[in-house]
Amino acid sequence: MEDELFKALADPTRRLILDELTERNGQSLFEICTRLITRHGLALSRQAISQHLAVLEAADLVRARRDGRYKFHDLNTDPLEHIVRRWLDRPEDTP
Repeated sequence: MEDELFKALADPTRRLILDELTERNGQSLFEICTRLITRHGLALSRQAISQHLAVLEAADLVRARRDGRYKFHDLNTDPLEHIVRRWLDRPEDTP
């Protein structure tokens, strides 16, 4: 699971998607594409953004939910918290 997480975080476009979901959670694919174009000048196809979202979902950083015919994407920070705790919550080294 950690390999998928680091793979997902390695791509700058996926990090921008996470930034956008941090700012406004629960966006549709159309909303994410629009924000990436208007705020970052990143004109990728909806299919390309959808593939990036699939990688983020595989790493459990994004969770998709359906509401009628729409699919919304929510940020999940649990995997990030696990990674942070891995290195920060170490027992103190004693001499």
